[in-house]
Formats: sequence, C-alpha cells, structure tokens
Amino acid sequence: MTARVDEAAVRDLYARVLDAWNCRSAQDFAALFAEDGSMIGHDGSQAAGPEILDHLTAIFADHPTAAYVAKVRTLRPLGRGAVVLRAGVGMVPPGQRTLNTAVNAVQTLVAEEHAGSWRIVLFQNTPALYHGRPQLAERHTAELQELLPDNDHTD
Repeated sequence: MTARVDEAAVRDLYARVLDAWNCRSAQDFAALFAEDGSMIGHDGSQAAGPEILDHLTAIFADHPTAAYVAKVRTLRPLGRGAVVLRAGVGMVPPGQRTLNTAVNAVQTLVAEEHAGSWRIVLFQNTPALYHGRPQLAERHTAELQELLPDNDHTD
C-alpha cells in the first residue's frame, strides 16, 4: 500500500523555507521546523530546535547572503505523514545575475505532517562537487541558470 502525501503542501513548505532564506528572515525560516527539527548547512554547521533561529539570525546579521534557486528532483513518501524531498540548488550572490557555482548543492528536506500542518524535521545542504565528473556539475548549473528570471547571460 502506497502512502499518500499532499505533494503540493510539501512543495509549498520547501518553497517557503527558500523564500524565508531569500528574504533573510530567520524567524520565518525557523518557524517552518518541527520543535525538534534540525538543519545542516553547506559548511557542515548544525542547529536544532530553538538553535535554528539563533544560528540564522547570526548568519543574516554577519553578511549579505546569496539567494537560492532550486529544482525539485524527487519527492518520496516515507510512510503516512512523512516525506523526503530532494532538490538541486544554486545561489545567486547579491547584485549578480548568475550562479556562484562554487556553492551548488543538493538539498534534502524531510518533513512530517502533524495535526494537518507540515513541518521540517531535517533540512540538509550537501555541496554538489561532482568530483571527476565535470559534465554533471555543468548540467546542474545549466538547469538552474535556466530558472533565473533573465536567463540570457551572454554579457
């Protein structure tokens, strides 16, 4: 028996976490997590529960952050009321129109539904380095670059 998941609600949760990052709102970002939820950053830093708000507040206060661009790759139910979403992501630095390929990543979001609301249990960024496979790195970047509002980058 296949578990049924409201895919639109999970995709919306993922879009909201990226929007919160892109708007530099630590409060909105942290509010999307379960009480015991955790995150693992691109650099391996970790925060859980109430630490998430403090962690992101410090990041946003420290420097201007790049904006995420993402393409959902898979969304897989784990059972009733649980799902894992995987996406390829890139980041556009402030004031620029192209991706900083050095920080391309794969994001994994594990979410659970509780009392009709989806919350993040785990949000992880894994660097997408593709060692020895430059064609995969190029494809990752090209797919995301096409999602940017102005994808004519010939200048």
